[in-house]
Amino acid sequence: EVQLQASGGGLVQPGGSLRLSCAASGFTGDDPYAIAWFRQAPGKEREGVACINSFGGTTYYGEAVKGRFTISSDNAKTTVFLQMNSLKSEDTAVYYCAGTLGIVAGITSTRLYDYWGQGTQVTVSS
Repeated sequence: EVQLQASGGGLVQPGGSLRLSCAASGFTGDDPYAIAWFRQAPGKEREGVACINSFGGTTYYGEAVKGRFTISSDNAKTTVFLQMNSLKSEDTAVYYCAGTLGIVAGITSTRLYDYWGQGTQVTVSS
């Protein structure tokens, strides 16, 4: 059974940094999979932030975060990180990690992802 556990949210001032973690279990080492971060602000649709493929490590980013956020995984590929720098008030949202079997070719719809972790709140405010 695939399980995802997101953590690392908090309150940060504009311009600051946070690192989110998504602990993944249940994926086998033989099958490719992708892990993504989505976020949802109050009154808005859930939006793709970044994703990474387990095979090859290719990464994709949403336009709003390119150049500021970096997605990566540890060597064991059991944890995916989202390093968020130069945070802005508009980055305030609940951040979710999600997983899917197979390889993704970009930021895709939430419908592609079968496995979801609980959200972690990120608040950017002075």
